[in-house]
Amino acid sequence: MAVMKRTFRSVQRSRCGFIGFVALLIGALFGFNAARAQTPSDTVIEQDGEESPALAFSARLAADEARARMIVEFESEPEFTIRYLERPDRIVVDLSAVTFGFDQKSLAARGLVERIRYGGAGTGRSRLILGLKGPARLETAKVEPMESGAGYRLVLDAVATGREEFVDLVGSTDWKVAVRGGRKASAAGEREKPFTVVVDAGHGGIDGGAEGGSGTQEKDVTLAFAKALEDALSDLDDIKVVMTRTTDEFISLSGRLRAAHEAKADLLLSVHADSIRIRRLRGATVYTLSDRASDAVAATLAAEANHDEAVVGPALEQAPESVAGILVDMARNETRVFSTGLAGEIIASFEGQVNLIKNPHRQAGFRVLQSPDLPSALVELGYLSNPEDEKLLTDDEWRKKTAGLLARSIDAYRETVLAAGK
Repeated sequence: MAVMKRTFRSVQRSRCGFIGFVALLIGALFGFNAARAQTPSDTVIEQDGEESPALAFSARLAADEARARMIVEFESEPEFTIRYLERPDRIVVDLSAVTFGFDQKSLAARGLVERIRYGGAGTGRSRLILGLKGPARLETAKVEPMESGAGYRLVLDAVATGREEFVDLVGSTDWKVAVRGGRKASAAGEREKPFTVVVDAGHGGIDGGAEGGSGTQEKDVTLAFAKALEDALSDLDDIKVVMTRTTDEFISLSGRLRAAHEAKADLLLSVHADSIRIRRLRGATVYTLSDRASDAVAATLAAEANHDEAVVGPALEQAPESVAGILVDMARNETRVFSTGLAGEIIASFEGQVNLIKNPHRQAGFRVLQSPDLPSALVELGYLSNPEDEKLLTDDEWRKKTAGLLARSIDAYRETVLAAGK
């Protein structure tokens, strides 16, 4: 966090000219409080004292490919809010504080429901996430007293629906209502959308990327890690995750950037696991954009990554490349500073936990980082050309631990961005 605070202080000192004048003028005319306007979408409401969490002591799920019913039983009445997210498709149930005391095996995913996760989502809040095999909507979402009078039950009835209807549900999801300590609050005037992180799994489809000595393909490593990171980020409060791909498919570099802009992303994080002729080289690296590579390794990797687009991209999808030349644009210069701050947070979270190469923050002209108004970073998780790294990159426990560290660094970055009124 200290890394980001120092970075943002330098940003604020460097802002001048027309943009700074306009910001001051708007503030003077409208009394605009930037820090407040950019606070998390789910407002924290004031309350007298802390209420005890509701105990969820029983849960069960019945489902087939078309319908699903979930029932969760509580000792005391919880409050909840329903939200919908896509890419991947999810139904999110935000709850007041809950202690989940039932057997995890009682909520085994089946049928329409592909994954189930639950846990704390910040002070005074909990979250239950239904990962879907395809688009679905809730026909029923209610809390009712149990017939025995010994508590309450949350009833969720989901049915499969079409993509168009699901997209409408996602679009109408209200991120301005919070559930906190058993009460609901409207967040009029607050940030109208969650902090949106686009997680980009490098390569895919006909573009397999690098290959390890044991045959491990980069596209498989990055997709598995991106899904683990999506899980870790989705458990955090006020963060929305969008994946550029969730299957083994080819997406051009310009298509990845377009997906981030369509999602109105606050951050783009691309994950890779490359190979290099220097087999002894191992460890993670964090790259941010520069028109000049910081070293020969960075130059080589960027050239190879951008060359992949030249080989397989334009034949499938045409996109203007003019963005690549806007290196002196004021917005880009500011974005680079924010990206550098993000890189510092990631490296700080990895130190002592994940092996890093020497001088782990490097710069290169990766095309996927070249959007002038979108803070972004590319994380090389390790090198498939190194046997030790290849072994780690395919290890589920390492992946989960590293994704958790990366998620926490993104959360720290988000908090500092919001505090700076960005």
